[in-house]
Amino acid sequence: MTDVEIISLVNDSLIEEFELDESAMVSEAEIFADLGLDSLDIVDMVVVLEGLLEIKIRDDEGLREIRTLGDIHRFVITKKRETETAAD
Repeated sequence: MTDVEIISLVNDSLIEEFELDESAMVSEAEIFADLGLDSLDIVDMVVVLEGLLEIKIRDDEGLREIRTLGDIHRFVITKKRETETAAD
């Protein structure tokens, strides 16, 4: 799976799960201020992303650093690559 495919999959799943406007899905969008998610939504987001991409991120300290949609993309891509590498 390419980075572009991962980003598209993440965006599509977040749009569907949280009823977000597709035009808001830009890298600079802040999770809380621009996308309107709250701390409970973040828990749901983690569950959705783990299932969608077959990765484990729930206990990762890197989650605390995420502020923007671009941060989510980079974090998830890194985790997906680590999972793929470990499986090889």
